[in-house]
Amino acid sequence: MTQTASASSADTARLFQPIVKSVGQAIGDYRMIEPGDRVMVCLSGGKDSYTLLDVLLHLQKKAPIDFEVVAVNLDQGQPGFPKDVLPQYLTQRGIPFDILTQDTYRVVKQKIPEGKTTCSLCSRLRRGILYAHARQIGATKIALGHHRDDILETLFMNMFFGARLKAMPPKLQSDDGSNVVIRPLAYVAEKDIIKYAQAREFPIIPCNLCGSQENLQRRVVGGMLDTWEREYPGRLHNILKSLTRVTPSHLLDRDLYDFAGLSVPPAEGDRGFDAEDYPEREFLTGLGELTLLG
Repeated sequence: MTQTASASSADTARLFQPIVKSVGQAIGDYRMIEPGDRVMVCLSGGKDSYTLLDVLLHLQKKAPIDFEVVAVNLDQGQPGFPKDVLPQYLTQRGIPFDILTQDTYRVVKQKIPEGKTTCSLCSRLRRGILYAHARQIGATKIALGHHRDDILETLFMNMFFGARLKAMPPKLQSDDGSNVVIRPLAYVAEKDIIKYAQAREFPIIPCNLCGSQENLQRRVVGGMLDTWEREYPGRLHNILKSLTRVTPSHLLDRDLYDFAGLSVPPAEGDRGFDAEDYPEREFLTGLGELTLLG
């Protein structure tokens, strides 16, 4: 090995270490992977899913539990999609894989007017196909490559445009209860993934659907987060941390906390208010006020 190659390998290992540490912590915190699991890694050909696959393969060798890893790619029929890239890459690395072929690209293009966001329909179609395949191959977990920045973007997207306090969960059970989805990169910053992917020189496959839409509101929110992190380093970490330390009594959701039931308990020996003590008066509770009628 040449000195340059050795230095490059050391740099890659240095970039990989904090990612592995963060993934290990997330897996432990949310019990994402358990002994005997068969983990289906959804490999899109992007930097995030390549990095996720690398980390899980590393942990498969180093972790004190046994679990399987199988890579799955969905060929959505995008024009010019390089069909040989992923099979060659996975075969060379000796990784078990399946390539699924479903022409969802044409469906999305037919249903969504030009210029409109395709993400919702595309992800719904893709999710249904991947969930069905996971059941078919007996996968107990479906691993997705969403990272910290994806989670925070979703949080603010839901706040700004959906009036909901909702992000991406690190672990999720599908609506029909037949699949468990995990996001092992939940604690990993996108900038760390970018540096690692560049060092590894992954054969990146661009997306011609969501990846080609420049005016998405998600990009605007992502730019806002990038600015915050640049001007106030550590802010994104704190926002993510806040999602793990929720105080329902200090929010406004009446389903999470019984605000209406709050009252001051009567002092010892005080039997509290009794209408029979005031037979000549009627008390009515109005909109936020007590009206005394004489």
